[in-house]
Amino acid sequence: MPSHKIVNITSLKPSLQNTLSSALGISGVMAQLLINRGVNTPAEAESFLNGGLDDLLDPFAFSDMRKAVALIEQKIGNKEKIMVFGDYDVDGVTALALVKGTLHKKNADVMHLVPHRINDGYGLNKEALQLARKNNVKLLITVDCGTSSHNLIAELRKDQIDVIVTDHHESAQQELPPASAIINPKLKNCPYAYKNLAGVGVAYKLCQALCANPLKEELDLVSLGTIADVVPLDGENRIIAREGLLKLNQAKRAGIKALIEVSRIKDKKINSTFVSFILGPRINASGRMDSAEIALRLLLSRHPEDALEYARAVDSLNRQRQKIESSIFEEAKAIIEREINFKEHRVIVVAKEGWHEGVLGIVASKLADRFYRPTIVVSLNGGLSKGSGRSIKNFHLFSALVECRELLGNFGGHSHAVGLQVDSNRLEEFRQKINLLAKNKLSFEDLLPSLDVDMELGLSQVNQELAEEIELLEPFGTGNSRPLFFTRGLKVKGSPAVLGRDALKFWVSDGKVTLPAIGFGMGSFCDSLVNAENFDLVYTPRIDSWQGRNSLILEVEDIFFR
Repeated sequence: MPSHKIVNITSLKPSLQNTLSSALGISGVMAQLLINRGVNTPAEAESFLNGGLDDLLDPFAFSDMRKAVALIEQKIGNKEKIMVFGDYDVDGVTALALVKGTLHKKNADVMHLVPHRINDGYGLNKEALQLARKNNVKLLITVDCGTSSHNLIAELRKDQIDVIVTDHHESAQQELPPASAIINPKLKNCPYAYKNLAGVGVAYKLCQALCANPLKEELDLVSLGTIADVVPLDGENRIIAREGLLKLNQAKRAGIKALIEVSRIKDKKINSTFVSFILGPRINASGRMDSAEIALRLLLSRHPEDALEYARAVDSLNRQRQKIESSIFEEAKAIIEREINFKEHRVIVVAKEGWHEGVLGIVASKLADRFYRPTIVVSLNGGLSKGSGRSIKNFHLFSALVECRELLGNFGGHSHAVGLQVDSNRLEEFRQKINLLAKNKLSFEDLLPSLDVDMELGLSQVNQELAEEIELLEPFGTGNSRPLFFTRGLKVKGSPAVLGRDALKFWVSDGKVTLPAIGFGMGSFCDSLVNAENFDLVYTPRIDSWQGRNSLILEVEDIFFR
């Protein structure tokens, strides 16, 4: 980890700490952690810590929700065909499984289509139009897409096919598509108060409205898609994720039970980390390497034997994905180190012919982390090439693409993750324009990696009770990151050891208190740690459970040597 990383320690608010601490019976440290997460009153703290399904917003707060529900009920009543069209990532596949399953329970005549990432690309496509015509579809419902599909929705409406768009992506166009109903919290005039729902969260709202109940049993799917899509885990998303993780741990759905078994985490408590790094990537691998249809069948399967077969298939595809991703990452890194002038290029645009389109986003994310620049990775393919981009803290990548739209084909996404098409002949022009934009928006300080730390503590303030309080803040993710603390002037006790998977295990001491610490992927720090007179540590205290015994351990985020 780079030694020039900037550590940002949040300013303390002692008065507010005392207010929250007294009102909720929590420690001052826990109170400050809540303050750092935007909690400013006892009522907000109570809601953050204990909010449940009763605190979810009314789905009919979406302006088009009543229209959408009436349309679906009309089609079901008339026994007319409904088609659900989704996206190929975890968010889209879980949303598709949720909506199709809900419609089945309502006795709807329902079919689905999930696009192929490489053959079809993102969003509604001609195949959906042709399939709808062929099967006499009277209503098409999109999940996790559709906001930017103006032309295709116009064609569907000409054929007297109603369209309900459920989506959470920002629109690159001023004019909305002529859908029968659009349910998207990101629309400028949308009255729905919570804006950060994932695609599956928006689909969940539609299903809630249609069924007139909270659909608790479906929250395993909703939390899976929500956590995997890296949306902020605050507000409604926090409730969805927390309640859904309880359902994931029960694993009543055959497909999820099989996926947990194949992933070798059967006896573990499933938390947001397991979803983000184990379950989510396996579901995503289906759409990245082959067809997301495999993942959809996994989530919809009712028989354990079928579910196990699909789970093994996505696990195998994930291993393929890891090999290809690693190869492309090394190639891209070499090109960047050889060709990119970091004084001039604030956005990295790296391209090569033949790169597998299914892993471009993951590679872009890893490169953005490594070089701390917004990064776009493009697979060159004749005239129109495809790419994926990931950004850094202070650069809105989607807005930058909007300003470059004359150089692009289709594009879409969020502030920090985008997909795009670019004419290969205009790639250099695109690289120059987006870098010019970035030069005006990103300062030199913006390009220095930083670490946001919640508080500075002495080692004597860290104990098992604090670690247990921190568990109340779970699930962790974007908008509610794992709490980090900073302690200065520590020394290593004994001999550090590098364990499996490059984990560094050691003991730290301030001269009075000595605690165990572990840093995953930090084996390279071992020699520096042994030779350091003292060092500063960034870490999270957590409970380590082993053979039925709980003990305190510091999970290390970074080490700063003096």
